[in-house]
Amino acid sequence: MAGTGVSVSLRMLVLIRWVALTGQAATLLLLHFGFGFALPITGALAVVATSAALNIAVILPRRASARLGDREAALYLAYDTLQLGMLLFLTGGLQNPFAILILAPVTVSATILSRRSVVGLALLTVAALSAIALIHLPLPWSRGDPIPPLPPLYLLGIWTALVSSTLFIAGYIWTVAQGARRMRDAFAATQLALAREQRVSAVGALAAAAAHQLGSPLATIAVIAKELVRELPPTSPHAEDAQLLLSQSERCRTILTDLVRGRAGEAGEPFARLPFSALVEAAFEPHRSSGVPPPAIEVVFTVATDGKTLKEPELTGSPEIVHGLGNLIENAAQFARSEVVVTTSWSEDMVAVDIVDDGPGFPPQILARLGEPYISGRNGETAHMGLGIFIAQSLLERTGAHLAFANRPHGGAEIVIEWKRAELDA
Repeated sequence: MAGTGVSVSLRMLVLIRWVALTGQAATLLLLHFGFGFALPITGALAVVATSAALNIAVILPRRASARLGDREAALYLAYDTLQLGMLLFLTGGLQNPFAILILAPVTVSATILSRRSVVGLALLTVAALSAIALIHLPLPWSRGDPIPPLPPLYLLGIWTALVSSTLFIAGYIWTVAQGARRMRDAFAATQLALAREQRVSAVGALAAAAAHQLGSPLATIAVIAKELVRELPPTSPHAEDAQLLLSQSERCRTILTDLVRGRAGEAGEPFARLPFSALVEAAFEPHRSSGVPPPAIEVVFTVATDGKTLKEPELTGSPEIVHGLGNLIENAAQFARSEVVVTTSWSEDMVAVDIVDDGPGFPPQILARLGEPYISGRNGETAHMGLGIFIAQSLLERTGAHLAFANRPHGGAEIVIEWKRAELDA
């Protein structure tokens, strides 16, 4: 997720800070007054009070439901890092057992912010740890008893452990959170693609239904217009109007006929069951009309059976099948050198579509990851080719399909989509 696209709940950050400030104040008061540790209580509580005042100042001018951009949220967490660093400076630096809490702001940032902000906060945390490792007030102790200084090597170990934890936690959590965000965005894109395909299908169904309903009254108008043309003498002042009415009614009939024929070939037609091979070709038609593939690329549709006289499956094309197959064929056409061959086959048990192109094939390093969103494209391209394949695979798997991706021995890529015939017929 890019930095400019990050949106963080102000309520969440304010709540986290209130929890932290409550814990800090309670710990300081308990240690100083309950256990008798000689803390610089005035200075420490002043640091806590300053953060509380800032929390109030941040929330008052805004609604609790306000959201912060990436930069604002990063500055908010950066202040928390500096505040924790100041408390540790006053209470013994890295010798303080609570020094590990300085990792909290960078951990939070790794779950919600962009990479740049996480890196910046990690570097700020390392700088704060380095500063309090070298410069800090003595570790407070009860009853004023002196505490022997810790060996420098031990302090170096604590510093190394905290710095390593900062970098590891920030990197690991950010990677996991980024993967979750990408998957969420990819599923959202899948739902949008499906919704768009369903809207197109609904419009097509409405157009076909309208054409069917208008056919009868238009035929009646045409019959009456013909009678008028035949019965009116050429010298009648209405003869020209009758002829115009007849020609326009014929034109309307032609338009409706073309509309019905065109929609009958569309996979989204809810009351038209198509042969499966016709459905496969229909899925690619919108891409062909939009200029894919280029004129130099030929997309060939063929049919292959196992030699038995099996009836070809017929089904009502779902938006999932239409969009999924169309995307995969379009992807093959984009990378082909001259030809894409789409072979439809069926047997007693299975129905399959085999998409083969003569392009460079899938890069070996991403072949095993195909189906994941946001991976590099073919030929080392970093375009989000993976998102299109992810959407197509997700939609097709919703219909019971199984997809396999491979490179052919003599070059080119191959995608095989298979359904169990019983599931597809159902």
